[in-house]
Amino acid sequence: MTFSVDFNSRDLDLSFYIFKPTVVIVDHLVHELQHFSLLTHDLGCLQGSIFRSIHGNMIIWCGAWQKRSSDEKDKLTANLQSMLTNVTRMAVLVEHNFLDAYAGESRDGSLAVKFSTGDIISMNSVITTSKDLNDLCYAVLAIFRSRFSKTEGITAGICMKCQSFSRVLCIQVWQSLQFCYSWILNSDHRKWMMPYLERFSTEMKYDIFRVVYVSGDHVLDLPYDSPHRMLENED
Repeated sequence: MTFSVDFNSRDLDLSFYIFKPTVVIVDHLVHELQHFSLLTHDLGCLQGSIFRSIHGNMIIWCGAWQKRSSDEKDKLTANLQSMLTNVTRMAVLVEHNFLDAYAGESRDGSLAVKFSTGDIISMNSVITTSKDLNDLCYAVLAIFRSRFSKTEGITAGICMKCQSFSRVLCIQVWQSLQFCYSWILNSDHRKWMMPYLERFSTEMKYDIFRVVYVSGDHVLDLPYDSPHRMLENED
């Protein structure tokens, strides 16, 4: 199965839920998030995906929804939070936001970013204290486009802006982890990025993830219980 988002999708809200696991066996958390993703379809989620950090301690659930009003998003958020009880027994919810996709590029000429389970993606996050989010969006887009065609092994990328505060997020999809490492090791990123960002007060973060689930993937329908629920049953 494939997760696909148009580069300039005015009809979609993208939601990101970022977790830090508190359990030793992170696969249990991933399994719980898979079932959470299945449940979100009843709330209108069109697509869902889970990303697992390769080197860090982070799990991200991403969902795509038809565009909603602010009140509808508040209601949706409350519903999602109530459905995350089992997940938050296994991880700390660090952050959740809605984002809009506003630009991107692909090698095959399509107008959408696409990835499947097993794919490698990298994420760049830029936060600024500046109130003009549009200026930051243009700067990040300029960085992205200046390097996309020159970067070996990248198949597609998309730029997104946060709806609630001044953050821009870029996702790049790679042919392999080796291509991603090569790009990291052979580029002085700060040197060529800062001319675009020096007029902003920014905080930048970067991480590499493996896509571990895309909605539509088969989820084993096992009588699975998290260790927390098993302890509750013993009580």
